[in-house]
Amino acid sequence: MRWWSVANFVSNAGTWMQLTVQNLLVLQITGSAAATGLSMSVQAAPALLMSVLGGAAVDRWPRKLTAAVSQAALAVIAFTTATLVALDRLDMTTLMVLAAVTGTVATVDNPACALLGNDLVPAEDVPSAIGVGALVFNAGRLAGAALAGVTVGFLGTAAAYFANGFSFLFVTAVIPFLRPAAGAVRQVAGRAARRPASDMSVREGLAFFARRPRLLALAGVTGISAVFGRNYGLTLAVLVTGPLAGGAGAFGTVSTVLAAGGIVGAVLGARLRRPSVRLVGALAASGALLQIVAGLSPSLAVLLVLVLPMAVVESVSDTAGAAVLQTDPPAHLRGRVLGVWGSVGTVWSLGGPPALGLLMELAGPRGALITGGVVIAASIASGHLLHRRATLATSVTLPSKDTVPQPTLQTAA
Repeated sequence: MRWWSVANFVSNAGTWMQLTVQNLLVLQITGSAAATGLSMSVQAAPALLMSVLGGAAVDRWPRKLTAAVSQAALAVIAFTTATLVALDRLDMTTLMVLAAVTGTVATVDNPACALLGNDLVPAEDVPSAIGVGALVFNAGRLAGAALAGVTVGFLGTAAAYFANGFSFLFVTAVIPFLRPAAGAVRQVAGRAARRPASDMSVREGLAFFARRPRLLALAGVTGISAVFGRNYGLTLAVLVTGPLAGGAGAFGTVSTVLAAGGIVGAVLGARLRRPSVRLVGALAASGALLQIVAGLSPSLAVLLVLVLPMAVVESVSDTAGAAVLQTDPPAHLRGRVLGVWGSVGTVWSLGGPPALGLLMELAGPRGALITGGVVIAASIASGHLLHRRATLATSVTLPSKDTVPQPTLQTAA
């Protein structure tokens, strides 16, 4: 697990280097901010339709082999892009194709790597392992964004792509030496081997997700939070540079505090032992209330005080939600459930920012934060009340053993 965490840190740092540089590269090629957004959407779009297939592949194939091959494929793509940039042969069409291929490979790589990390610890430690993964992700994000500027300044744009390629190769080299927790992989592989191919279909994963109320509730909480909150890079940027009259430096400070809060939240999330959908909902509602107060902030200093707990709550909620998602399904279905989740999450990531942008156009940054927080909190509260009422109705309808007539008991006996 230590080796896997180090490998993931290196890989995340390389990925964020590339993502940071890619936006600059598109601007250099086209001079268009819209094209920059389009390149990000093209890379995310394959997950909308293909994540369910990628999850099915992870359930069907050996997990270590799948993760190693997908990481090697991502390395090849990064090296190809780096070579084209170094030779000044990269145009916008080629870049879009490479971004789409990267997104396609990621539909297999993401669930494979997530579940491989869970196999390295005992079942009771999986929530902690997911928290450690979140901590590594946030640390790699900070390191990658910082290294991108240094790398481009001294070595050029191509160097960032080469660095990302080597980070993928490092992960590929580590995977064969990973030693899973006793019985974890053998148990999963054995179950998969005994199941007929018809039971390993995409449809089985979709049906399980649709029939599982707690997964549907988790999707609802996460979705409404993703659309009306969480996009702090957009809402807080407009709030800081607009009503609070701050500049780019002020927003940089806010972003740093958000990143620090994410790391603190990941550390706290790693201590979770029994995460639940109820905990995710309570944290999301708390974050919504903090978001409402942030929208009323009279100054940048007050906003900075609120930003840290907002980021902490968001990070712990994400860790708890990921733990539920990766442990609730039976072992032979986890890849496909993660694939379904990837498709659903892509809808939020593609549709959330435009919807939030429209809300800010209509209500302003303060109004968007306040309205979004109210919608999130009210939706979660309504869902909780409906669930409680349904639970009470079920408990009243079902007869207890004491109310069953004696003749019935005798007949059953």
